[in-house]
This record gives sequence, structure tokens and C-alpha cells, in this order.
Amino acid sequence: MHEKVIEGILNGDRRMVARAISLIENQDPNKNKILSEIYPHTGKAYVVGITGAPGAGKSSLVDRYLETLRKQGLTVGVIAVDPTSPFTGGAILGDRIRMQEHALDKDIFIRSMGTRGSLGGLSRATKEAVQVLDAAGKDVIVIETVGVGQSEVDIIKYADSTLVVMTPAGGDSVQTIKAGIMEIADIFIVNKSDLAGADRTVSEIGMMLDLSENNKQWRPPVVRTVTLDSSGIDDMYEAIEKHRTFLMESGNIEKVRKERIRRDVLDLIEYQIKNTVWDQVSGSDEFEELVNQIMSRENDPYSAAAQVLQGVNLDQCKVF
Repeated sequence: MHEKVIEGILNGDRRMVARAISLIENQDPNKNKILSEIYPHTGKAYVVGITGAPGAGKSSLVDRYLETLRKQGLTVGVIAVDPTSPFTGGAILGDRIRMQEHALDKDIFIRSMGTRGSLGGLSRATKEAVQVLDAAGKDVIVIETVGVGQSEVDIIKYADSTLVVMTPAGGDSVQTIKAGIMEIADIFIVNKSDLAGADRTVSEIGMMLDLSENNKQWRPPVVRTVTLDSSGIDDMYEAIEKHRTFLMESGNIEKVRKERIRRDVLDLIEYQIKNTVWDQVSGSDEFEELVNQIMSRENDPYSAAAQVLQGVNLDQCKVF
């Protein structure tokens, strides 16, 4: 059955692309085989990440950006990550509602994904879904993160260009400077810039950039947008294209993608080892005894962890 899915992905079959992403999310036994087979056909799409605080207007920006990309004749894949309830395990997946006018466009594929407990604003399956859309021939892949605030920095592991979306009066200047999320931006977007305080927000970002030592090669531009009338969307598109040109001409795109591959391999190794340790240890009498010893302060977590690792048989680590 997976051969049919692989063939469908490579032919750009929307139904098979959707099925493949569902298999990935559900940890289907054929998932790794599919990803392995399509991997030689990836690496052509340009990945744009859009992140920022909840309510900043990320989904509306993506919606307008899609219109601009389609005017350029480009095919697009969108992965919109929504928060998963810690109580029910469900997710609203509302981004497809906001982008419904593109639903009938055969050259746009939109997929909402729940975080399913992953931190950092992204689903664990996000990068694998990107590979599917890449192999399916999409020119540009847009990832919209869940919007969790300052800690939402995982997007830099996936995107070639990262846009941080802010709004006027989104925080004072000290908050702006200290926020970790500000350090990952390739482009700053001040959305809803028709509101009072937009000039101050732009000024604060400029001050932060003047103090930063991270933009010697590339200084992130600050773009004002208003999604209600699409003002500034063309400027946003041009800023992304300029950053793309910079990455290509400077050779940084190769460094970024090589580091991404290195991280992916290590993440997969870590994931498999963690699962192996969990399978061998969780629920065992020996492990429960260690927990009891720690509870009574007869042992400590560090010594217990070392003891567990000494007894783990990594030869049982599952092969992909």
C-alpha cells in the first residue's frame, strides 16, 4: 500500500499527500519507509516560517501571502500548527477556516496539524510533513506556528526564512529586547500597523537591531502590514525574496540546510534510543524499586539514571 502512496506523492496527488501526512501523524509502521523513499526528491522547496504571539494576525498574513505567491505562478504548501488540548487531546484546527478561499485551488495544499504535546510551537511531525510537500513538488512551503510567545523558537530548525510577527503595543521596549523569540527573526513584520503605536513598535525593533551583534551579514528588515487591505504584503514578499537571494549568494543556505540535516539525524537517533530505554525500563519492578529508593532518599535521580543506562541493551534499538 505504501508504494501507491509514494507514487501519489511524487505525482503531486493531493489525496495521497494528505494520506501520507496522516500516516506520519499516526506513527504508521510504513511511515519511515515512505519518508526514506521520497527523500531523494526533496530539497527543492523554499520553506518560510511565520511565528509570533497569539492574536498577531499570522493566519491572515499567510492568507494574503498565498495570494501573492499564486500571482507569481508558484505552487504552495501550508502547514498550520494549532494547539492541542492537554485534556481532550483534540485541536480546533481553525486555520483552514481562515484560508478557505484557497481550498479549491489545486496548486495550494493546506494542512492543519495539532501540536500533540510538542513544545516550541510546532508538531513533532511538522518536518516530516514538510518533506512530503517538498517531494510533491511545492515551490514554497509556509509553516505557521501555534503562537506560544517568547519560547517559540523551534521554527528556525525548519525554515529557510523566519518571519516574526508583532503588533503595536505588544510590549514595552525592555520586553522587546529581552524576548528570545526576537533573536530568531530574518524579517520582522509589524502587522495591524494602522493601529496606534505602530511607529513606536518599529522604532523599538530598530533600536534592538542596532544593539544586536547577530546581524552583521544580514540586518532583518522591518515591514509594516495591514491584512485588511493587503497593504505591505508585496513589501513582505519582496523582503522574503531578498533574504532568499542573500542566502543563495552568500552560501549560507548550504550551511543552514547542512546543520538542519545534522540536527535531524541526531534527533532521530535520540528518539530511537529514548524509545528503546522506555520500552525496557518503564513499568519494570527494578525501575519502580529505584523510584521508591529515590522517594525515601536512599538513592538520587542522577545515580539511578546512570544505573538504568548501564542495564539498557541498545542492540534492541529499532531499525528504521
